[in-house]
Amino acid sequence: MKLKFIALMCVVAALFVFVSATKDDVVTIHTIGDSTMANKPLDNGNQERGWGQVLGEFFNPDKVVVKNYAVNGRSSKSFINEGRWDEVLKNIKPGDYVFIQFGHNDEKPKEDRHTDPGTTFDANLRKFAVEAKEKGAIPVLFNSIVRRNFGHNKNAVANDDYRKAKADDIVEGDTLIDTHGAYLDSPRNVAKELGIVFIDHNKLTHDFVQSLGREGSKKVYMWIEPNTCEACPNGRQDNTHLNVWGAHKVANLAVQEIAKKIPALKKAVNKKVCKQYNK
Repeated sequence: MKLKFIALMCVVAALFVFVSATKDDVVTIHTIGDSTMANKPLDNGNQERGWGQVLGEFFNPDKVVVKNYAVNGRSSKSFINEGRWDEVLKNIKPGDYVFIQFGHNDEKPKEDRHTDPGTTFDANLRKFAVEAKEKGAIPVLFNSIVRRNFGHNKNAVANDDYRKAKADDIVEGDTLIDTHGAYLDSPRNVAKELGIVFIDHNKLTHDFVQSLGREGSKKVYMWIEPNTCEACPNGRQDNTHLNVWGAHKVANLAVQEIAKKIPALKKAVNKKVCKQYNK
């Protein structure tokens, strides 16, 4: 009886070691950013998604887990000032990754959000990257995904989520017009300075959206007809925020580039899911 008990304890101990080792082998990706990346509610048939919300689907769950800390309306400044970055730091372990994408709200004039490319925006991105590295993590900088801006809309930055009455005033052409300016350069410059990976997410999404054209690209964003979705019964014409399909396509674009630049994560990519969105 005693020998059986000892044998049982050995099995339990071995199982514990195996589970612990397996758990330790799982890499965590922490994502920080704005509403284009953030988790969205799923109730009432809501079609909006952040690309960070669906990112975990593109990795094998036994190898990578994604913790998405991105929040609607946040800039690099407000994410720090609200203590959100401090909370992320508490959860970072050596060997983790930190994916950083801000810019959409840093561009806006509100004092609690606004930063300037070349100075304060760069300083915040540098802070995220340096402090992540100090925790033993691997920071990766992304620039902002493209807005669906096919017209000369002077309010493109302010009107992230505009309605039909405003959209009718904009004459759309066939070419995407940039809305981010120098904010696209800051992540690239800081990444070069620190010797870390930079993902040109803006170019990836720009080329994708441009390839779909002004009408086809609406299926990427939150363009919803009135009375078709309980979550937005009045409809929506939104050139910034992604729908379910759009978020998956944008996440897939990021993952394809990550696989090229980060060999360790390439091994963890779920090829079956990627194949589905490579079409």
